[in-house]
Amino acid sequence: MTDDSSSLFCPLEFRYGRPEVRAIFSRTARLRRALRVEAALALAEAEVGLIPREAAESIDRAADVEHVALARVDAIEQRTRHDVMALTRALAEAAGPAGRWVHFGATSADITDTSLALELKESTARLDSDLVRLGQSLATLARRHRATPAVGRTHGQHGVPLSFGYKMAVGAAEVVRHRQRLRELSRRLLVGKLSGAVGTGAGFGDRAAEVEEAALRRLELTPDEAPTQIVGRDRLAEFTNFLALVAGTAERLATEVRNLQRTEIGEVAEPFDEATQVGSSTMAQKRNPIQSENVTSLARLVRAFALVPLENMVQWHERDLSNSANERIVLPHAIVLLDDMLSKLAQVFDGLEVDAARMARAVQEGGGAAMTEGLMLALTSKGLARNEAHELLRTLSRGHAGGAFGERARADPTIQRLLSATELEAVLEPTAYVRAATAKTDRILAAVDRDLAQ
Repeated sequence: MTDDSSSLFCPLEFRYGRPEVRAIFSRTARLRRALRVEAALALAEAEVGLIPREAAESIDRAADVEHVALARVDAIEQRTRHDVMALTRALAEAAGPAGRWVHFGATSADITDTSLALELKESTARLDSDLVRLGQSLATLARRHRATPAVGRTHGQHGVPLSFGYKMAVGAAEVVRHRQRLRELSRRLLVGKLSGAVGTGAGFGDRAAEVEEAALRRLELTPDEAPTQIVGRDRLAEFTNFLALVAGTAERLATEVRNLQRTEIGEVAEPFDEATQVGSSTMAQKRNPIQSENVTSLARLVRAFALVPLENMVQWHERDLSNSANERIVLPHAIVLLDDMLSKLAQVFDGLEVDAARMARAVQEGGGAAMTEGLMLALTSKGLARNEAHELLRTLSRGHAGGAFGERARADPTIQRLLSATELEAVLEPTAYVRAATAKTDRILAAVDRDLAQ
């Protein structure tokens, strides 16, 4: 590839994704991991007496990008049209006489799938770190606004009050559940295989299980207990569907910010550099939630990527290559983009501007209408049938905005008969709802903090 950035084709190379995460999937990083697998295999074979120890040590010393150049591997692949054969020949050249033992008993998928497991190990560690950071950002906001009154909305309409902190605590708890899912599925995902052509290990003879266990132990991986020629693709399908779940949460949180930043609501706003940032090329007043919109857009792509690994679960017999090309695209893109999204969301919530006064005004806008549930329960407690109380309040609130509901409730004879003026004012005051939200926020955050500390 030329150094001229104008020739770059994929947006991940110049627009999306953090450099340190893109680096996980660089060609050099992938070559380095494949060489580590070949070295681990040779050392394990020497450990059980399949190949000479001196040969294994020579292979181990040669198995580095300083000795096996990417350009040399590429040159060999041009002739062989086989990526792993090119790797093994280049490594054999670098290892000298010991090169005859390179890849002894192995098949290509032993190297590619085990290297992929190492790649996924780095990736899952990064994603776990991303989830921790986002969870902490949400938890900090939740703690700061644990008692900040806000209106709860269902179907886009005012419901009953809660606290803004509770809304953020719910998001933090969702993030924690994803961490739990990731820990659980990692046991199934981070597996390798060094068991030969169709997974039986026959090429390694009677010491097959020992070779595989010893090599994977060096790589800090566990064996796929029942591979074919490849590691079971249900593992990757589960992982990419996990990525889709996290993307769903990311979009949900981003959409909340976008909705609350609408001019008509205006309760929160993304961070915005007033000194230099531009919202619109035409409308100079605009301050758009572009980070949240960007997350929304990328989340839809990551969810779409989840379909392909499901298709890859279907192989002809012990394996084919129908999964190979698309995995090279799907996995790096999905991981890089999800990391990018989670990082951006953490920045949004770290710097989120919260207009607590406007939230409080929204609670009061209905003139007590947000408290119909509390009033219904109070009337029921005083002897009115629940259905009758519901119908009374539905009628009082019908077609009246602003302060009309509170005024009508105070003037209604049934309510006057059952509730004193003091009792009615207490019911119309949202304090009890906010207090309940605050208490639950504290309980959620206690559990969130415990998980994020792990």
